[in-house]
Amino acid sequence: MVFLCYVCSMGVTRTEIFTEQQNRIADLAKAFSHPARVAILQLLIARKACVCGDLVDELELAQATVSQHLKELKRIGIIQGEINPPRVCYCINPAVWEEARRAFGSILESFEGVTCCN
Repeated sequence: MVFLCYVCSMGVTRTEIFTEQQNRIADLAKAFSHPARVAILQLLIARKACVCGDLVDELELAQATVSQHLKELKRIGIIQGEINPPRVCYCINPAVWEEARRAFGSILESFEGVTCCN
């Protein structure tokens, strides 16, 4: 009997078959792919300043959960942080935010509303 693993048959992620730009847009989209990350970004935007250490209280999530989401946002580059023990301060990275705005805008604006499915 042969078992076929659906995920295994698809390859790991196959990102190498896509352009650098397509991979970057997908990576930027990960910043908005979880409601906790969206909430973190909204909080940072609303504060209009670096936020130090009080994200856990604001979001009512476990410290480990918030840390994991901050780590992913920082990996993507959409937030930046500075370690000043015992606190870590985070804020929006304006250059990457603008990159995301342009990338998503170009995709969204490219659709002209014509579809073959009616």
